[in-house]
Amino acid sequence: MKSGATFTLKQTFVGLDKSTLDTLRMVARRQTYPAQAILCRQGDIGDTFYIVVAGQVAVSQQLEDGEERLLAVIGPNQSFGEMALIDDTPRMATCTTIRTTTVLEITEAVFDRLVETNPVVAYTMTQRILATTRENDRRAITDLQVKNEALAQAYAALQAAQAELVEKERLERELELAAAVQRQLLPGKLPQLPGYGFAAFLEPARQVGGDFYDVIPLDEAHVGLLIADVADKGFHAALFMAVTRTLFFQEGKRSLSPSQVALAVHRGMLGVAAAADVFVTAFYGVLHRPSGRLTYVRAGHDRPLLYRAAQGAVTLTGDGRFLGMLPDLSLTEHTIQLQSGDRLLLYSDGVTDAANRLGLQYSSQRLAAALVSGGHLAAPDLVAHIAADVDDFCQGTASFDDLTLLVVEVKEV
Repeated sequence: MKSGATFTLKQTFVGLDKSTLDTLRMVARRQTYPAQAILCRQGDIGDTFYIVVAGQVAVSQQLEDGEERLLAVIGPNQSFGEMALIDDTPRMATCTTIRTTTVLEITEAVFDRLVETNPVVAYTMTQRILATTRENDRRAITDLQVKNEALAQAYAALQAAQAELVEKERLERELELAAAVQRQLLPGKLPQLPGYGFAAFLEPARQVGGDFYDVIPLDEAHVGLLIADVADKGFHAALFMAVTRTLFFQEGKRSLSPSQVALAVHRGMLGVAAAADVFVTAFYGVLHRPSGRLTYVRAGHDRPLLYRAAQGAVTLTGDGRFLGMLPDLSLTEHTIQLQSGDRLLLYSDGVTDAANRLGLQYSSQRLAAALVSGGHLAAPDLVAHIAADVDDFCQGTASFDDLTLLVVEVKEV
């Protein structure tokens, strides 16, 4: 045995006397391996314990997902494979030489003889085996703790994602219900009365919005014109819209005064939703069909546009505060005389505020221009013309608010 082995054994088995070291030198087999030589393979049954004299050995382990992980690099005066001396379980790792490496090898048979003939050496090696086992257990426990923490985090993330999915599904269901409510509340077909034509368009920014409109026959000679916007979205907006539309319908049957109707609606809204932070902008007018006289109030809503061939598009006058929030409210009635060939356009702010990809808004000026260019069209065609113009301007950009149009066509007065 070469003298290099003596240094290795002294460093590996500190405290052994010379006779014990001589015993190990005699029983250990010295071997030299080239680089990339596999000394033991994960999963194989081994019976040899290795002590590195010179060189290096890589200890790696293949994980369940197929990834190979480097556990350690064994250098001179270090050892590996102790468990093969007392246990026939498969190797837990693969040991491969990194470069030319010399090792001392002690087989299970040799170790068994040492137990019988030299208990001191056997005891020392057994202590090393136990220490290695404890270290492996510690590493395994640490590894399990890391995996458990990762699993707990993944489980928490999964729970959060599940909760988010449930909430999303709940909101989508709520919007679906609200959209159904809104569709039922909006008039399916507007009345077509002698001398007049009516057409409307509504495109909610989401599945459901807060805009609504109506054309309400009040008696043989009068018809109510309504467009309104609930300052909210979702299911709550749909419910508030239902209340407001019902109030307008009921109060319109009781009075032909637009201001009295709107104020009664205002009081009714305060009564049913006094604590709600919701309000409604509205334009409500009463049209006397035989004469073409339109009396109206404007409660914070966008001013309608009147198209007349001789003068183009003009904005209706009128001021007033929104409905349903502040108790003290007064509204002033205004009257205009409609003529044959006129087109009256009621709309929501979602039309003029619609933006394109550059962030430019459609604007009231563009709306007036679209009304003028399509002013000769019948009500359904004029609504389609303006809606298409807004769509062309926006170039597919999603709307942030509802788009609502209501056109009154005066055929004959």
